Amino acid sequence: MRLRFAAFFLLGLSVAALARAESPERVDLELALAIDVSGSVDNEEAALQREGYLKALVDPQVLRAISGGDRKKIALTYFEWASTHSQRLVVDWTVISDQASAEAFVKRLAAAPISTERWTSISGAIDFAMERFAASPYKGARRIIDISGDGRNNNGRPLEDARAEALAQGIVINGLPIVNDRPTRWGTPPERDLDIYYRDQVIGGPGSFFIVADGFESFASAIRIKLVREIAASRDPSLASNGTGRRRALCCPPAQQVALRP
Repeated sequence: MRLRFAAFFLLGLSVAALARAESPERVDLELALAIDVSGSVDNEEAALQREGYLKALVDPQVLRAISGGDRKKIALTYFEWASTHSQRLVVDWTVISDQASAEAFVKRLAAAPISTERWTSISGAIDFAMERFAASPYKGARRIIDISGDGRNNNGRPLEDARAEALAQGIVINGLPIVNDRPTRWGTPPERDLDIYYRDQVIGGPGSFFIVADGFESFASAIRIKLVREIAASRDPSLASNGTGRRRALCCPPAQQVALRP
């Protein structure tokens, strides 16, 4: 009898797990935050990026945007990337629905160490994000990869191939290029026209956009504005395509991509 009970119990667990897999929890948005920690980002800059997310994710404007959605919750994952073989999952998929859940996410993020690696593979970051979407236990009305970085793709497979595959799956790619005049840790000059590169080569999909962070010091403000826009666009796509900004992107119709500066 005990063995029979145990067998029925295990069978019940398996059926429940299968039901959850077939009926994933619905959220307004699945958002993958992809953070550049490549060689052009020194330790101070990496810390400023991390601090920017720690502040933005618990900002009242971001929380109000989440609470205004149909389901009043989003699913979030955070990973850091560098070369094509260097992606580190920092916080796996987590539902954010209120201040308490946002603070819990931030606490886990703050406790994780920061590391930097050589090379910059935006294509590798997109590929890794697509793997995380495939493993997500949630189902969002929209799926977005949010890429922040201060350099061009210089490692791994062609960026246009990874980008095209993501767009073909209905995944939107937004960008947060970090434009500054600081030389890299090796003394080489910073990237020029990085905002144009993100506009033409990185972002894509309906309603996609990028926001420029004028240096790492303004990163928190830029990501706060960007998160509010992304979350709000999940219930009102016009917010992603009809905003006002300093420059309209010219690529990738039919999306009307808007560059905003915080």
